[in-house]
Amino acid sequence: QVQLVESGGGLVQPGGSLRLSCVASGNIHRFYSMGWYRQAPGKQRDLVAQIAPGGSASYADSVRGRFTISRDMTKNTAYLQMNSLKPEDTAVYYCAAGFRLSDPNYWGQGTQVTVSS
Repeated sequence: QVQLVESGGGLVQPGGSLRLSCVASGNIHRFYSMGWYRQAPGKQRDLVAQIAPGGSASYADSVRGRFTISRDMTKNTAYLQMNSLKPEDTAVYYCAAGFRLSDPNYWGQGTQVTVSS
């Protein structure tokens, strides 16, 4: 089965930046979208960014203009560049892949992002 392996989380100060990576083992379906969810304690898991096979990207209002999702099809890898981080961005971030990211076929294990002074 396909596995998604995430990396890049950590502790940063407000206004700082992090870049998350998600590597899929083997080749995922050519028509899969990839994206990033996040979940804070006591909160629901929300989709914050997604990218289609053709490269079009979309974002949640809370991160638009600060986060950028990208994808390298040759490496089966997705990235999330996070700039101007705020304390409210603190969450576990999960990579996901599937035909529809409202119901992903595959999930990563999650990586913790903490934004605090």
